[in-house]
Amino acid sequence: MRAVVQRVSSASVTVDGKDVGHIGAGLLVLLGVAPDDGPDDTAFMVRKLSGLRIFADADGLMNRSVSDIKGSFLVVSQFTLYGDATRGNRPSFTGAAPGAYADEVYQDVCKGLRNQGFDVQNGVFGAHMEVRLVNDGPVTIIIETDSRKKRVE
Repeated sequence: MRAVVQRVSSASVTVDGKDVGHIGAGLLVLLGVAPDDGPDDTAFMVRKLSGLRIFADADGLMNRSVSDIKGSFLVVSQFTLYGDATRGNRPSFTGAAPGAYADEVYQDVCKGLRNQGFDVQNGVFGAHMEVRLVNDGPVTIIIETDSRKKRVE
């Protein structure tokens, strides 16, 4: 699983000109799912996202989480995070999970965050979406469960 996480002052997603999700301060999460992602990856991602300390404290240091600032999540599925353009100029997306499975894992991540009491807004899986954000900082972090699998625990 791969997530591009952006600290935002606000973010929204529209489909066919209709607002389907929006947040104020919090995290915009662009989430890609790989075919071998499972419950352990989901739990790891939820734990990382909910505990990620990238919001400034009183001293201006990144010591606060979404929970600390009473922020929200906007989670948007994005299979293109698994695009591979190493050969040629047209990316291959064979590294992304098939749609039905990716949607299930994506929904599990959202559910995991909601179960922790967070306000979680979503895009529409598989739809053409327009995502707008005000990146606060800018701060952008990449989280990958693949690297966790490769590490010796």
